[in-house]
Amino acid sequence: MQIYGKSGKQPKVFAKKYENIWLPHTKDVPLQMDVPLLFLIMRKVFGIGETVLDIIFKADQPIGAVPGGSVFNSIISLGRCGAKASFISETGNDRVGRRIISFLEDNGVDASCVYVYPDSKSPISLAFLNENNDAEYIFYKDHPSDRIEFVTPEVNRDDIVLFGSYYAVNPVIRPQVLGFLEHARSRGAILYYDVNYRASHKDEVMKLTPNILENLEIADIVRGSSEDFEVMFRKSDADSVYRTQIAFYTKKFIYTQGPNPVELRAENGFSKQYPVAPLSASGAYETYGVLEDSPQIVSTIGAGDNFNAGFVYGMLRHNILRDDIERGLTEEQWDNLIACAQSFSADVCQSLDNYVSLDFARQRRGEL
Repeated sequence: MQIYGKSGKQPKVFAKKYENIWLPHTKDVPLQMDVPLLFLIMRKVFGIGETVLDIIFKADQPIGAVPGGSVFNSIISLGRCGAKASFISETGNDRVGRRIISFLEDNGVDASCVYVYPDSKSPISLAFLNENNDAEYIFYKDHPSDRIEFVTPEVNRDDIVLFGSYYAVNPVIRPQVLGFLEHARSRGAILYYDVNYRASHKDEVMKLTPNILENLEIADIVRGSSEDFEVMFRKSDADSVYRTQIAFYTKKFIYTQGPNPVELRAENGFSKQYPVAPLSASGAYETYGVLEDSPQIVSTIGAGDNFNAGFVYGMLRHNILRDDIERGLTEEQWDNLIACAQSFSADVCQSLDNYVSLDFARQRRGEL
């Protein structure tokens, strides 16, 4: 691709950073409106994870069906909010699979790396909401022995990769997943790992531990819930989990525990607690977050996934780059990121959808 200045000659092109967009500019021609800008390079967000159709039950009766998957939910919210998002996954060659791909595209997410198994059906999950609107899941999958296939997308420095759940440790697709993560890391991307280890896989912990540890080591930021670490390590204290399981591999750790405060641990002994607060009577956030017993809660299915989406959105909005990650984030930067994360999580709990509302997303688009 060529960019020419007023002289008609092709000058050497550099990348000049303006907030979270890299603009082409040249040594001999200042960046100005009469220089043709043939491209704008935005930071990209890549999600790699499963796709499912979530069928939601209340009092044992189905009340809704929405496309889902842990990282899928995050990436849909990011696409809605204006991020340049791509999703790497797999689905079946059926009506559900076609719906999932079109849903990604309708929400501004690049679905070119979603592999369609020609002779398989798409996975589904049954989500049963209890009296607190927390979900218990049953999963059905038709292609346990197949391997995902995709062309590795272009990843650049300061792009963000979001990965997690069983998909990130599944031995069947481990070579492809780890290969992509290593490629992204070598290119200077920021890797965010959501552990999201469900109780349904508790009997596989020993077998999967090497994969879990590899993920902790390659990740820049790790988030996990109290339930995750209770299942994996039989530990339920943030300090104990961080000291014995996390800090050796990565220093930036976010520990969520439902309606209880978010615990943060990072370099140089940094530790902070973030209360989780309810919505005000007017519907505006008094502080970011939501309590389980809030009367406005409809479903908590996407709460953790959208905490992740909000954190990634915060890295884009507040221009957190790999240099910042390597240097160590300031308390103000952490405060901004956790606030974004909790605001996304609070919004998604107010509907049966697994992603932030369109109204919420429109407001966030204007902030990027």
